[in-house]
Amino acid sequence: MPEGDTVWQAARRLHSALAGKVLIRSDLRVPRLATADLTGRTVLEVIPRGKHLLTRVEGGLTLHSHLRMDGSWRVFANGQRWTGGPAHQIRAILGNAERTAVGYRLPVLELLRTTDEDRAVGHLGPDLLGPDWDPDLALANLLKDPDRPLGEALLDQRNLAGIGNVFKSELCYLLGVTPWLPVGHLPADRAAKLPELAKRLLEYNRDRPIRRTTGSPSTSSTPGTPRTPRTPRTTNRRVPDLFVYGRAPRPCLRCGTPVRIADQGDGSRERPTYWCPTCQRGPAPAPTAPRRDRPRTAD
Repeated sequence: MPEGDTVWQAARRLHSALAGKVLIRSDLRVPRLATADLTGRTVLEVIPRGKHLLTRVEGGLTLHSHLRMDGSWRVFANGQRWTGGPAHQIRAILGNAERTAVGYRLPVLELLRTTDEDRAVGHLGPDLLGPDWDPDLALANLLKDPDRPLGEALLDQRNLAGIGNVFKSELCYLLGVTPWLPVGHLPADRAAKLPELAKRLLEYNRDRPIRRTTGSPSTSSTPGTPRTPRTPRTTNRRVPDLFVYGRAPRPCLRCGTPVRIADQGDGSRERPTYWCPTCQRGPAPAPTAPRRDRPRTAD
């Protein structure tokens, strides 16, 4: 599930494969870009901005892409078989003499003037993994609408950029409040910790192939958590990677209460949200039946 850490990893792979090299293949398979040709241009850099990817190309152009739920960029050595989905799901191909980057199921793909990048990402709040990170501004953005549920406010990329559904659930758990708690009801001490805790979680995971919020299996510590989790009762088993996300109805790692699940939001998109009714204080809806969750993709 692409969130800020996953997109940061994708940008690093693309930058390593493409930056500083001349494109000898360019195929953008969306109708309005069907005639666009980037061959002969050098890729300058690939950078993440929240959940967005910006591939800057010689000549003042930027290829903007967004992965949303199912998109991915994969990098292959020339001559290597492409894997990532059927050919009809390919939306972009960028290749040089050594590597080829293939974009599958990209719901957003547009070619912009680099000077016009704000059209695509100018609305975003401070980036948790970016040079513009400003914890005070992020917190001020979150508190602008004190009646808004915390989980919804965290997902609003205009407040702070990079948090998705997994980190939303995990962050609320570590703060000890439900995702339905109004932002304005968040205790002051926990509100003050929120921006830095969110940043630590994403920084801890940006170099990891498997997302983890429960810390080292040997210590059960969590980077930046304001509370220390108990070691699971079955100590001869590996500590789960996540505290609550995807774990309903299994027991909470702290208290043993079954983790619950319910959708959050206006219903326009499926937002399965997980919480522990004992460890997290605040309002919550009736739980729904557990579902099979998609594994995290490393793309």
